[in-house]
Amino acid sequence: MLKTRLIPVLLLKNGLLVRSESFSIHQIIGNPIHEVERFNHWNVDELIYLDISREDHYDIGRNDAKIKDLGGALGILEAVSKTCFMPLTWGGRIRTLDDIRARIVRGADKVSINSQAFRTPELIRQASTSFGSQAIVVNIDVRKHEDGTYEVFIDGGDTATGMSPEVWAKRAEEYGAGEILLQSIDRDGSGMGYDLELIEAVSRVTSIPIIALGGVGSFEAYSHGVRAGASAVAAANLWHFKEMADRHGKQALKRAGVNVRL
Repeated sequence: MLKTRLIPVLLLKNGLLVRSESFSIHQIIGNPIHEVERFNHWNVDELIYLDISREDHYDIGRNDAKIKDLGGALGILEAVSKTCFMPLTWGGRIRTLDDIRARIVRGADKVSINSQAFRTPELIRQASTSFGSQAIVVNIDVRKHEDGTYEVFIDGGDTATGMSPEVWAKRAEEYGAGEILLQSIDRDGSGMGYDLELIEAVSRVTSIPIIALGGVGSFEAYSHGVRAGASAVAAANLWHFKEMADRHGKQALKRAGVNVRL
């Protein structure tokens, strides 16, 4: 029986780590290089970095020479990968096969593709053929409307697609995606727990692993996501504000009867 993975997600904006709320409020919290060094000592199964920067340049807003000298996101990835002792997924600003190759060459084990995967789903097929489906994660951001329906959004939550997450997840699987990173925009930074209805709906129509993300405010939320159909449970903000978040997270999963690596 496969073990459920526990995954921190680190959000990178203009060279620095941020906490996010509703995809619109971002608060600087730290240095991306220091964080990976910390996670190496923790009991986590994988690590995901998502670059949510809107600009190509990295104006980090403060005098952090260690980051400035790295020369942008690819330099940060290369520095992170040198000290990261767990599987590393890197996402954000990926538009072409060359972009994927550049990230894998610099140490990413997997890449997470979002907006461009939706616009050009053939990119998923090309990438899975070139690098293996296990290296291709399709990130799906979802909003819930007042009438209870769900819709996929791209471009950092700005652009509505008119497509349901179930349809897009199934299509992404057919194109060769190895995993789905499923995120609720509404729950981002809320601490309300995962959108279980969303996870259940997508897990019913796909056979590839689903990584649940968005809304974790307590360690008990992880097991709820697993019961809803997630193969891996992820969180972002929680890791920065809870002591021993790895240990408490794994213990909460184990108490709930979930098979995890301790």
